[in-house]
Amino acid sequence: MLDHRIIGATIVDGTGAPAYRADVGIRDGRIVAIVTPGSLSEDARETLDATGLVICPGFVDMHTHYDAQLFWDPFAAPSNIHGVTSVIGGNCSFSIAPVQPNDADYIRRMLAKVEGMPLSALEEGVPWSWSTFGEFLDALEGGIAVNAGFMVGHSALRRFVLGDEANFRTATPTELEDMRHALGESLEAGALGLSMDCSSSHSDGNGDPVPARGADNDEILALCEETGRWPGTTLEGIFDGASDGFDEQELALLPAMSVRANRLLNWNLLVVDARDPDRINRHLAVSKRAREIGGRVIALTMPVIVPMNMSFGNYCALNLMPGWGPIMNSPISERIEKLRDVATRRMMVARADSDEAGMFRRLAGFADYVIGDTFSDANRGLSGRKVRDIAAERGDAEPFDTLIDIVIADNLRTVLWPSAPDDDDAHWNLRRTLWEDPDVVLGGSDAGAHLDRMCGGSYTTRLLADSLRGRRLLSLERAVQALTDVPARHLGLRDRGQVREGWIADLVVFDPTTIDTAPPTIARDLPGGAPRMHAESVGIVRVLVGGVVTVKDGAPTGERPGTVLRSGRDTETIIVH
Repeated sequence: MLDHRIIGATIVDGTGAPAYRADVGIRDGRIVAIVTPGSLSEDARETLDATGLVICPGFVDMHTHYDAQLFWDPFAAPSNIHGVTSVIGGNCSFSIAPVQPNDADYIRRMLAKVEGMPLSALEEGVPWSWSTFGEFLDALEGGIAVNAGFMVGHSALRRFVLGDEANFRTATPTELEDMRHALGESLEAGALGLSMDCSSSHSDGNGDPVPARGADNDEILALCEETGRWPGTTLEGIFDGASDGFDEQELALLPAMSVRANRLLNWNLLVVDARDPDRINRHLAVSKRAREIGGRVIALTMPVIVPMNMSFGNYCALNLMPGWGPIMNSPISERIEKLRDVATRRMMVARADSDEAGMFRRLAGFADYVIGDTFSDANRGLSGRKVRDIAAERGDAEPFDTLIDIVIADNLRTVLWPSAPDDDDAHWNLRRTLWEDPDVVLGGSDAGAHLDRMCGGSYTTRLLADSLRGRRLLSLERAVQALTDVPARHLGLRDRGQVREGWIADLVVFDPTTIDTAPPTIARDLPGGAPRMHAESVGIVRVLVGGVVTVKDGAPTGERPGTVLRSGRDTETIIVH
């Protein structure tokens, strides 16, 4: 007897091949039959008439930070209700294992600062009962609703070996060997690879550079080499060149990392700017250089514009504007005094709208920011209004002055919604060209991070809605392929990413006439009561993970059949030369 029989569906199998109609049979977690409609006669415990609906593989999100959230939310909301069945965490050098017994508080405060995870949720919602990476994976085993794999974070690894000196100095030969050993143990236990932070922007909860920034290139390459010794592994990193294109040092380093490991390296995040279309060439030059020496480097790029709020009170993308760091990282009282200074304001505006701002320049349209929540009598009635309109009423010549006056009145708590200057034909045409490049992969949601700022986990349904009823930059078949088989193949996931007989039944059933994302809302369901951004899905009829229904009509069923994805067992080795 079958567990599930899905009849009359339109199959979009993930390979990019044309859609076709078929019946699908599922038993013991795998697809056991794909046959012409009406010919699947075997009885089933559950039958779904999917006439008019689409079946496709479960979506694979290569860049998340669900490492902590899965302990208080084993369903990985909201990604799960948007059809994501496999998530990869531990990116950007920020894993939560391995960890020394006395370092859990340091890791929590670093994640709260860099990744916007509420400290109260990290303290109350995560058991912190492990030391090794294997123990961390074991703590999740058997209790999650999605498939989840994790990278070893270079910052966590350095802290584990070098302690509180990890942020400020290179490793000794003995310490490097200890790091290689700890990395090897983690990969042997099932870590999917190594993630790195080679940028200059991230600081920890103390305001110091994150530990990964203490490494030199010799250390980075040695750890890449160690990663390549283990089957089914990969590399991931963030780099300064993500902002404005790679310099000569990075054009040498990234390909060398891939070659030393004989593994693919993905970096996050490629952001398009139609005002500087040549920047794409500066970004993709690193992929070309890698191919020339036998490596493989790919870029992640988001296929949708993710609404994101900002604040002058909490760490966010504004902190990464050139010259803004010393202001935005200072204590609140000092920050306010600095923001009162007219010369400081003029500097901030000029540098935010300069070439050096790179991809963050898109945030420099301060006049078009919309005021969100406010917290003072002085700002009563401003919510929902554009800064430029308020400035005109007040007679302010410079809208940025209006903006700063508003946030100071709220003691910097004002919620701000930046405009989307890249939501025009020029930017979307540039994106469409970019999506056809074999060195570009759609993804980079950051789901599980910046919880009160953004909701990137809904990008899958938004892309499908746009492909079917919006701009239609991609065919349905190509959009599904980009969300499923492409990331699955880059990660080497075994038997996942396609609707194919014998493969694991990670599947999504959706209504193509309604598939979409609902407007984002604020939920207050985190441990400690902290807020998070959330968006419901529209048109998701079923999500199956390993043949078990985890989402029915857009709502979680409570089932937890997810697999902790382990390298070598659940992934195969993807060599690049």
